[in-house]
Amino acid sequence: MQLEDYFDFLGPLDIRVKGTRIGINIILWDYLDHESSAEEIAKHYPTLTLEQIHATLTYYWHNQEQVSSYLQTLDEEYERRWQEQQLHPSPAFQRLRALAEARAAAAATSEL
Repeated sequence: MQLEDYFDFLGPLDIRVKGTRIGINIILWDYLDHESSAEEIAKHYPTLTLEQIHATLTYYWHNQEQVSSYLQTLDEEYERRWQEQQLHPSPAFQRLRALAEARAAAAATSEL
């Protein structure tokens, strides 16, 4: 089995562990940003096997430049989407925000 056989390459910004909905970015962010071990990652994501986690880490080590670029592009895309959502929130998000503000105002009034 080749290393790439562990993954589904669904698009330029969507690489997932085969047979799961978990993107390799989730595993790698835990590993890189939180310095989690493979065993710690497995505790957070019990649907993943240690083999799948080790395959993801090995894939990263063998393709570090490309995978780092992939992660950076994902970060930028998530930030762009978040900014877009802040500028143009959906009606549902606007209702949730209004409810949260009303609850906070009610809580502040009751504390007085």
